Amino acid sequence: MAQQLPLHFEFRANQTFNDFFPGANQEVVTHLQQCIAGRGEAQIFLWGQSGQGKSHLLQACCHQAQNQGLSSFYFDLSTKPLPAPSLLIGLDDYDLVCFDNIEPIAGDSAWEQAFFNFFNQQRERGHKLIIAASSAPNNIAIHLPDLKTRLNWGLTLKIQALDDSDRITALTFKANQMGFAITPQAGRFLLTHYDRDLASLWALLEKLDKASLAAKRKLTVPFLKQILDQQHHG
Repeated sequence: MAQQLPLHFEFRANQTFNDFFPGANQEVVTHLQQCIAGRGEAQIFLWGQSGQGKSHLLQACCHQAQNQGLSSFYFDLSTKPLPAPSLLIGLDDYDLVCFDNIEPIAGDSAWEQAFFNFFNQQRERGHKLIIAASSAPNNIAIHLPDLKTRLNWGLTLKIQALDDSDRITALTFKANQMGFAITPQAGRFLLTHYDRDLASLWALLEKLDKASLAAKRKLTVPFLKQILDQQHHG
C-alpha cells in the first residue's frame, strides 16, 4: 500500500522556546525540552485553558526537534472540517509528532481506532508524541477505553495562567523580542482596557509595533489610547 505523505505544516517562525515567556510554567518548558532531547518522557499531554500558549509550546518543540536534526510534524485538529484519519498514515516515521486540540476526535470511532493504532506504532518505534487539549485526558469524551488509558500514559502537564504582573512582564518581554519598548504603565493600560487573552495581546502588539513605526513614536499611554480608539472606531 502506498504511504500517504502527511501534509507539510507551516512553522511559525516566532514561536520558539526563546520567544515564550514561561512565568510559572518553567517546569513545563523544561519537561518538553527534555522530551525532545531524549532525556525525559517520550509522551506528554499538555492541557490548560485557551490562550495560555499551548500551541506556541508545540511549535517550539518542533523547532527544537528540527534544530537537533530530528523530523517533526505539527497538526491542529480543531481545523474544520476534521480531516480523514488517513492523515495518520506514515506519521510514525516522524521522530516527534505534536497534535494540538485533540478533542474533536472524541466520539469519532474511526479516528479513535486510527489514533490508538498510531499511538502504539509511535511508541514501539521509540518516537515522541506531544498532545495538547483544553482539559485533562480523563475529561475528554474518548469512547475507546484503551485509547483513554493511553492518553494518561507518560506525563500530564497543566499549563498555568500568568498572573497580572507576569502578563505585564510577558508583554515587555514580547515587545523586546519584536524590537520595541513598552513601559510597565503602558502594559498595565493594555491589560486593563484590552483583551487579557495572550494570543490577542500578541496580535495587538504587532499592530502597535506597526503604528509606532509609522508614527515614529514611543508607545506611551496617550499614544496607546489614540491607536486603540482608532481601531475601535475604524
